[in-house]
Amino acid sequence: FSDAQQKQENQIKAIRSFIAQKVDVIAFSPVVESGWGTVLREAKAAKIPVILSDRAVNEKDDSLWVSFMGSDFVEEGRKAGRWLLENYKGQGDVNIVELQGTVGSAPAIDRKKGFEEIIKAQPRFKIIRSQTGDFTRAKGKEVMEAFLKAEGKKINVLYAHNDDMAIGAIQAIEAAGMQPGKDIIIVSVDAVKGAFEAMM
Repeated sequence: FSDAQQKQENQIKAIRSFIAQKVDVIAFSPVVESGWGTVLREAKAAKIPVILSDRAVNEKDDSLWVSFMGSDFVEEGRKAGRWLLENYKGQGDVNIVELQGTVGSAPAIDRKKGFEEIIKAQPRFKIIRSQTGDFTRAKGKEVMEAFLKAEGKKINVLYAHNDDMAIGAIQAIEAAGMQPGKDIIIVSVDAVKGAFEAMM
């Protein structure tokens, strides 16, 4: 087991180390989509099967891995968008701020794509600010503070690509004297325990 600390270069180094150790199988969750061809070809040449877990890679040659196990991130984005269109009660323009996941990661790219695909059907729903919160609570809080400083009461909805960022954003919203879920509707992805606790 190797913890790559969310860095692609560490993941590549770890995979090369596993190849050198002649392991039987390599499973990993690619931190970003691109830049895997060389190291995956090295694993294939060493006849070590690779399993992609939770996140996909952007490589044309899908013989470089034996299986991908994970969610349909585009559909997750669509579901978030559908929920919003069906449940938002306010009238007039709906100003959305978006906390994106790690730049270049499969969930960030696809959750944005699926969400935008659905909300474009109703032009009154528009994303007014969008920035990465790197999938972390601390960064989610920091970016939400910046959104609130820039847009303040204009914000109707927060769409977060994961619950950790949403929980960080909730802290920022409360610190600004606003009520999460009332002043700003929050839509997020993942269903981690902390998110259920926050809802309760």
